[in-house]
Amino acid sequence: MNEEKAPQRNFMTLQFSSKSENESFARVTVAAFISQLDPTMDELSDLKTVISEAVTNSVIHGYDSNPEGKVTITAEIIGDTVTITVEDKGAGIEDLDLARQPLYTSKPELERSGMGFTIMENFMDEFEVSSEPGSGTSIRMKKRIESKKALYN
Repeated sequence: MNEEKAPQRNFMTLQFSSKSENESFARVTVAAFISQLDPTMDELSDLKTVISEAVTNSVIHGYDSNPEGKVTITAEIIGDTVTITVEDKGAGIEDLDLARQPLYTSKPELERSGMGFTIMENFMDEFEVSSEPGSGTSIRMKKRIESKKALYN
């Protein structure tokens, strides 16, 4: 009898102050967690980029750089797939369709080139953003890691 065993599951939650300097902390921490799947350098780079984009959005657009805000990241690995959620309880987004335009930013005075939603969507297998004005934003992303190690877990 050939029984399939359930895929391995692991998860983490990280919460930190809404400060720009915590963006690199978040990127490195999530990358370290995902490293157990032995991702390629390209996969790791893509994941670090989407974390940077999402956390920066929370800090700059969600909390207007107010360090009292909290950014929460959850990452879950099931088998060879990682799901990452970045959430804030900040300002939220009035018009998601507009915000998803490649060069849209709610802070044009900061000389930034958009909110990075296009990048996140292109680097991940699944991407969804939900937001409620005045209540915050949640970005959920999923990616299958193609490494040999992940295939055998």
